[in-house]
Amino acid sequence: MNVFKYFRAEIIRELDDLVATGRLPAGLDFARVAAEPPREAGHGDISTNAAMVLAKPAQLKPRDLAALLVEHLRAHSAVVSADIAGPGFINLRLADSFWRQQLADALVAGQAYGDSDMGRGERVNVEYVSANPTGPMHVGHARGAVFGDVLAALLTKAGYDVTREYYINDAGAQVDVLARSAHLRYREALGEKIGSIPDGYYPGDYLCDVGVALADRDGKRWLVGEENAWLAPVRDFSVEAMMDLIRRDLDALGIEHAVFSSERALVEARRVEDVLAFLESRGLVYVGTLDPPKGKTPEDWEPRPQTLFRATQFGDDVDRPLKKSDGSWTYFAADIAYHFDKFQRGFLNMIDVLGADHFGYIKRMQAAVKAISDGKAALDVKICQLVNLLDQGEPVKMSKRAGTFVTLRDVVDRVGKDVVRFIMLTRRNDQPLDFDFAKVQEKTRDNPVFYVQYAHARAHSVLRNARETLPGLDLSPAALAQGALDRLTDLAELALIKSMAAWPRVVESAAESHEPHRLAFYLYDLAAEFHALWNRGNEDATLRFLIPGDANLSAARLALVSGVASVIASGLNVFGVEPVEEMR
Repeated sequence: MNVFKYFRAEIIRELDDLVATGRLPAGLDFARVAAEPPREAGHGDISTNAAMVLAKPAQLKPRDLAALLVEHLRAHSAVVSADIAGPGFINLRLADSFWRQQLADALVAGQAYGDSDMGRGERVNVEYVSANPTGPMHVGHARGAVFGDVLAALLTKAGYDVTREYYINDAGAQVDVLARSAHLRYREALGEKIGSIPDGYYPGDYLCDVGVALADRDGKRWLVGEENAWLAPVRDFSVEAMMDLIRRDLDALGIEHAVFSSERALVEARRVEDVLAFLESRGLVYVGTLDPPKGKTPEDWEPRPQTLFRATQFGDDVDRPLKKSDGSWTYFAADIAYHFDKFQRGFLNMIDVLGADHFGYIKRMQAAVKAISDGKAALDVKICQLVNLLDQGEPVKMSKRAGTFVTLRDVVDRVGKDVVRFIMLTRRNDQPLDFDFAKVQEKTRDNPVFYVQYAHARAHSVLRNARETLPGLDLSPAALAQGALDRLTDLAELALIKSMAAWPRVVESAAESHEPHRLAFYLYDLAAEFHALWNRGNEDATLRFLIPGDANLSAARLALVSGVASVIASGLNVFGVEPVEEMR
């Protein structure tokens, strides 16, 4: 249960009662009424702004309205005190028994604790990674891959019907360069001396395998003849080989997509022409000349009449070109067709996870989605900033195999997928992230993935010890939930329960804002509270989790330990990280 959502509903129920009895006027809009944690823990457990946002339409002073509401809230069985603060905020303090019940609920739910029906089955398309199929994935792709994958898992936990999608950019000039680069390696595989790699070609050694595979399949078929004879078949072969490589890289990171969509397939099916005809029918395409932009000239500006999309009609800064000077479609035109395809597949909620160099693409794509859906669909674009790869503070050199960058596989093979997945979410997606090989392998609280994993393992160590020292005690979550939880009276124990009870709210708020990093912050803080409580037991024997001669108190504290382990496991499962029970 989301405690804060529950109390918001209770507050609105009391407001409805005040309206029904004539103490408040009818027709009040409760949409802005909130129930949230107070800014300072000492103020209570829940704070509401109800009196502040309703006073003016109710034609009352905020404190007078607050007094009416407080009178009702004090009668609630879970409320110990309800006080008015400042100009009219209401702070509620809840009974310890209420919080102990949240611990019992968490134990019964297990790793499903925090599951929500907030999404109500709404379909969401999360498109992420979408790396050009021209080589292995680099460490920058890892951040977008993890972000998108965890966001998809988070939305699923929050009750959405999520489709994970990869868009293959296989129709642009870069795949022609890939074909020429692979053809060069093909010639090399057949014994030709190719010399140095020409400028503009992909230099990585990974293409040697593609050249050998092509030679094995086709022999000397493509050694002679003009480029236009071999370019298409070599391109198709190379793209498929690169996608196999990318899928293996993603698998090493624990990532799977349900759908792979091809740009080339869209273009060849004339879906770009279809969506342009749709936009033209609505008067949203015209031929015109854009004014030269102020400051830096964008890549898609040309001083000539162009086919333009009326992007400014939907919130963009300028109208956007749909055709290049050679008559071919711009990337933007193909991307409109792709999102039109998503819309026609029934997705009204779309999320694109893009790299740091796509910031300028946000407004135009959001404008396009509004246009193609008549405002029915929404697009959220999440930009993942750069990853600075370090080792003991020094930049890591490029991978020889990749030729120009450090591959994702290099990183995963060195530290493991769980470390990569967790660390990639320890910063907001729109902030640069330092990934230091030395630091992410430290066994200290400065290494968040270790610190959280250690809390989970430590909890299971306590439970293993309990099975040995208290062999007759039923340690199943259901049994612990029925124990003497009223023995949990220490302020630190109750504070830990309150932190655990915040998990459902964290899930819903992170899902609503599309910010999975909030889960990493929460898990670290919960781990810190648990470690602190464990350390107190080292200093004071009466505060230990296992108390000889007091089975009821031991069982109550083991319920707390088991609850912490369950909540951490719930969070790590969303991250796609194994919740280990022993640290080695």
